[in-house]
Amino acid sequence: MTTAAEVLARCAQLDRCSASPHHLERVHLTPEHAAANRLAAGWLEQAGLRTWQDAAGNQWGRREARTPGRPALVLGSHLDTVPDAGSYDGMLGVVMAIAVAERLRGTDLPFALEVVGFGDEEGARFGKALLGSSAVAGTWDPAWAELRDRDGTTLRQAFLDFGLDVARVGEAARRPEELVGYLEAHIEQGPYLEAADRSLGYVTTIAGARRFLLTVVGEARHAGGTPYPRRRDALVGAGEAVVAVERLARDGGCLATVGRIQVWPGAVNVIPGRAELSLDLRAGTDAQRDAMWDRMRAEIAAICDRRALALEVVETHRAPAAPCAPWLQQAVVDGIRTTDDVGAHEPMALWSPAGHDAMAIAAVTDVGMLFLRCADGISHSPDESVRAVDVARGLDALEAAVLRVAAEVTAR
Repeated sequence: MTTAAEVLARCAQLDRCSASPHHLERVHLTPEHAAANRLAAGWLEQAGLRTWQDAAGNQWGRREARTPGRPALVLGSHLDTVPDAGSYDGMLGVVMAIAVAERLRGTDLPFALEVVGFGDEEGARFGKALLGSSAVAGTWDPAWAELRDRDGTTLRQAFLDFGLDVARVGEAARRPEELVGYLEAHIEQGPYLEAADRSLGYVTTIAGARRFLLTVVGEARHAGGTPYPRRRDALVGAGEAVVAVERLARDGGCLATVGRIQVWPGAVNVIPGRAELSLDLRAGTDAQRDAMWDRMRAEIAAICDRRALALEVVETHRAPAAPCAPWLQQAVVDGIRTTDDVGAHEPMALWSPAGHDAMAIAAVTDVGMLFLRCADGISHSPDESVRAVDVARGLDALEAAVLRVAAEVTAR
């Protein structure tokens, strides 16, 4: 039986599939991506699964049910990372899924069991997240082929360099009738499990996100020669907007982040005439998120009006919230209950402000998620850390959840 220590050792092996010797970086359709797929394929074969790499670069393994050709329950997560990443975001879920498949090697299940390591969840190379899982869900947009990385390489060319053809990416798509559901284990990437001294939690929904590029337009003028009544300072207006965004989000129970501001002309002695700022807005439901955006846009517009500034808004991303299917939530809850994590308490419910492959796969089948505690909630950082006891409990819970799904499918 694969142990937590073996799972953590495999995560350390994946750390060596990195573009840099100094930090972990493994992005889509690179030699490091290929190396990670090869490692995962070897572990999948050891677990007794038939392996293949699909037309989008995702790594798969499958074990048939007693009757071949049955629909599959899929376990998995992603193998790619952000630059300067930690060791567990994504890959822990893949390695845990392989371990559970190995544990269930001799178990008669009423469905095929599949494991997937998605090749691109983070979007670190081409700026578009969930490329791998979107291909599997059948929601691939052909226009993405012309996306470019920082070196100018198109996604189309990256596919060719990887030995794939982007024109055939549709072959990675799965049909609903081929799938029973999808279960993903993932570090929480937040502080709530640790604060409650719990190893595990179950996910109720994955946040719906919208992203915007806001441009505040004023007038660039001499910093010494322009009195305050004549100033139309785009950066001051943008700064006031940033403060308003934080205040509204905090009061409204949402999460909003301005992660980038650019200013023109950018000289120390020139009043800024133009400021561009990004806005990432997330909430537990689409309705809550959209209502918050309406409030934010109205207040930012009012700020600009008071300061004689113009406001331009471009929406750059929209992803609907992805509720986890109640029956798969229950399977994960039942799995957690088999561990010694709960004690006298019910399993802890969490909504995920971070995006996951499950939100893309929800377009084609039911999804459920298991969260594991991570130290101080830190993620997307080399300081990511998990405890062996939490991984051990997570393995037991995920295995038990699969068996609960099997009982539910049999009962149906």
